[in-house]
Amino acid sequence: MDVVKSSSTVFDSLVADGLLSADQLQIGTIESSRSGEPIDKALLRLGFITEALLNCAIDTANPVTRFSRERKIPRMSLDTLVPDAEALAYVSADLARRLTVIPISSVARTLTVATTDPHDLPLQDRLKTQLPPDYALQLALASEHEIITAIDRFYGFELSIDGILHEIETGEVASTAAATGDDYHQPVVRLVDAILTDAVKHGASDIHFEPEAGFVRIRYRIDGVMQQIRCFHIDYWAAVVVRVKVMAELNIAENRAPQDGQLSMRLAGRVIEFRVSCMPTVHGENIVLRVLDRQSGIVPLDELGLAPASLQQIRVSMDRPEGLILVTGPTGSGKTTTLYSMLNHKSDDSINIMTLEDPVEYTMTLLRQTSVNEQVKLDFSSGIKSILRQDPDVILVGEIRDAQAAEMVFRASMTGHQVYSTLHANSAVGAIARLQDLGVSPALIAENVISIIGQRLVRKLCVHCKVEDRSQAEGADVCYAKGCEECRWQGYKGRAAFVEVLRITPELSELIIAGASLNRIIESARQDQFQTLADEALRHVRTGITSMTEASRVIDLTNSTRSVS
Repeated sequence: MDVVKSSSTVFDSLVADGLLSADQLQIGTIESSRSGEPIDKALLRLGFITEALLNCAIDTANPVTRFSRERKIPRMSLDTLVPDAEALAYVSADLARRLTVIPISSVARTLTVATTDPHDLPLQDRLKTQLPPDYALQLALASEHEIITAIDRFYGFELSIDGILHEIETGEVASTAAATGDDYHQPVVRLVDAILTDAVKHGASDIHFEPEAGFVRIRYRIDGVMQQIRCFHIDYWAAVVVRVKVMAELNIAENRAPQDGQLSMRLAGRVIEFRVSCMPTVHGENIVLRVLDRQSGIVPLDELGLAPASLQQIRVSMDRPEGLILVTGPTGSGKTTTLYSMLNHKSDDSINIMTLEDPVEYTMTLLRQTSVNEQVKLDFSSGIKSILRQDPDVILVGEIRDAQAAEMVFRASMTGHQVYSTLHANSAVGAIARLQDLGVSPALIAENVISIIGQRLVRKLCVHCKVEDRSQAEGADVCYAKGCEECRWQGYKGRAAFVEVLRITPELSELIIAGASLNRIIESARQDQFQTLADEALRHVRTGITSMTEASRVIDLTNSTRSVS
């Protein structure tokens, strides 16, 4: 980046807009004078501002940029962006060069295109002629140099998974790729990028590369269910493994021991992070990538889709000044998303929120976040002990795994802190027995636990193809899955959360101390409007959000009056 001209005006405007503090500007100025680098680079290196924010500030006098900011048109950095192969297919290379545009992504029947002038109406009309009638056009702002570079880089090379596999099998473009001197144009490099891009586009939470005796299977976990996507010959697997390991900064020479790493890419206009796990198997290394979309992972509490009564009970629990709030459920039930929605709702300048996780999945401003690190003996137990010396108001502990962690979590809740954590249990009421198994006395549970939230995620029926069947629920509208192109013929698209919120009232405290049965606790909780997971699942069925088949897949409905413990 060039030295910023009229830097005082640029950065003074950022300070005036509250996007940069005076202290941060002073620190950046000191760093700039010490290192000899421009102040803009110093501020970027320190993380005080982003490149997109700086570009907008520098171009404030530019009418194109000002228009874009007023219309909330995003500014794209194309240096590390991988465009969608389907998006590129809508605009030819010649047209892209003539208009100075680059298609970025094609998601939900919307084509996103980066251009130097988002308010050029003739350009918009020309692009719309390339799209089907039911497609929308979304524009993003990028520099002319970035767009031209991206056109030269991506057009002319196959970016679809099937096309790249064909290249690898036939070797058609090996000489062309070698002549460019650009590693990106190697088919294996593009194959990995295409798979990651395709997985993000389809909303996958995990990508599985599974080697067999003669082939490699690729499966995505979409809406909690595994779906096979592609297979390719085992001969290409070694090269794919090396590429993934290089991206995740793992040891490419080690194939006998498990390895964990992470990588990040800019896909569909946003940064996506992947947690990589390699595991040796009899047919080679099995690789699983967990997709972490930090920008879409934190959902406002009001937008989680919870029942009004459940949402109100959660709010009442969060208003308590101290105590423990637990979220229970199996792996992949959305516990972390719910916890972060609660912390995001609670976070402001007046409180100190600290977290201890394994690993940190979503980064948030104002939160002091720490990852568990076994290599330096930083586990949940020792980490909580250290956090208590950091003057916290609210503490998030990723998971209560053992008796030591449980002891430290309850000690934190007894010393005036509000503590959030997760626990593996099949229901909110079942968490009481689980805590006792970890050595927590009934008296401590009754005195310190504010509420326990049991949670599941259920696939939502596709709104484009679901079919109503009024005959199955005594007059209530019940829908079932059919399948269409929009949902990849699955009948479901997206997921919804349903929860049970068990608030520990004085009456429940007495029952817990007395060692009452779980059914007795449930009966008492129902007097406080408690709804079990089975009750909530049936509500989702009755309102047409999901089907009875899907609800039964995630929760036991054989006896809807009995909580599953």
